Amino acid sequence: MKDELFLRGEKVPMTKEAVRALALAKLELHRASHLIDIGAGTGSVSIEAAHTVTFIALKPGLLTGKARDVVGTLHHNALQLLDENRQHFACGNIEILPGEAPMVITERADAIFMGGSGGRLDELIDWSWQQLYPGGRLVMTFILQENLNAALDYLRLKGIEQVDCLQLNVSSLTALGSGHYFKPNNPVFVIACQKEENHG
Repeated sequence: MKDELFLRGEKVPMTKEAVRALALAKLELHRASHLIDIGAGTGSVSIEAAHTVTFIALKPGLLTGKARDVVGTLHHNALQLLDENRQHFACGNIEILPGEAPMVITERADAIFMGGSGGRLDELIDWSWQQLYPGGRLVMTFILQENLNAALDYLRLKGIEQVDCLQLNVSSLTALGSGHYFKPNNPVFVIACQKEENHG
């Protein structure tokens, strides 16, 4: 789905199209029936997943990071924008859970996407690992090298060895005077891992 199709809000983050495509592929949603989107922002990952896999039951809306920073305003704006996008794309299979991750959720998931950690990376990785069924997939995206390194170190500390890590660099053809050039976007780091069957 093109980024411009999504309703956007001021300062509400959105996972961009190329990053969504890679993250959704790494989530292996063809094997999933329940996805949790932590830090859902505009809901772009959840909405694209809901349109890609018709049987999926999504639980986005566990906002982290910037959604906590501006005393409730951004949190409320992000939830409202997420709901507007859910309605705009007619995604009745998305349930919004207002609150902050980690939070108590009775249902476990086959796939979890973390697009932000709000400074609580270790806590969110632990929570995600508890929420995942054995064989479930965790995919995280980062723009800061420090967060990437912290995540890799923590996964190693937890004994999670099968980790796929990629750096995605995307440039877009852009007009410049009478010519064109490829305007680079900031690189994004993507980590994907799978909970082993014996991690119950």
